[in-house]
Amino acid sequence: MSDAQELADRYVAVWNQPDPDARRKAIQELWTEDGVHLLEPPEEIVERAEEIGVTATLEARGHEALVRRVTRAYDEFVAPGQFEFRPHGEATTLHDMVKLRWAMVPAGGGEVLAVGIDLLLLAPDGRIVSDYQFIES
Repeated sequence: MSDAQELADRYVAVWNQPDPDARRKAIQELWTEDGVHLLEPPEEIVERAEEIGVTATLEARGHEALVRRVTRAYDEFVAPGQFEFRPHGEATTLHDMVKLRWAMVPAGGGEVLAVGIDLLLLAPDGRIVSDYQFIES
């Protein structure tokens, strides 16, 4: 298994982690202290931002904000027992950047409901400095 794939597996696993303490620890191990997760905003947010003359950016910066972001996604999608996240394809590396895809599927298996791509800029210690997330479908 490549280092990129191992990182991708750990990254996807944190979004499925039911234990809050283990989730927090995993976030601290994955991201730098000032690491940032930037999410491509949904179209309705982009449109509303344009209406009022601003740019929409969804950002979680630092471990506390990342814990809130990951916990919110877990609570919405995974905790009710409806969905889970899985790696989708092989992760690849280019210098200090890792590209990974993930899929949201029904818990227990089934057809892919959503696919996302994350571009992870890594610090020299291998932790995430910047995480750019795009929802593909």
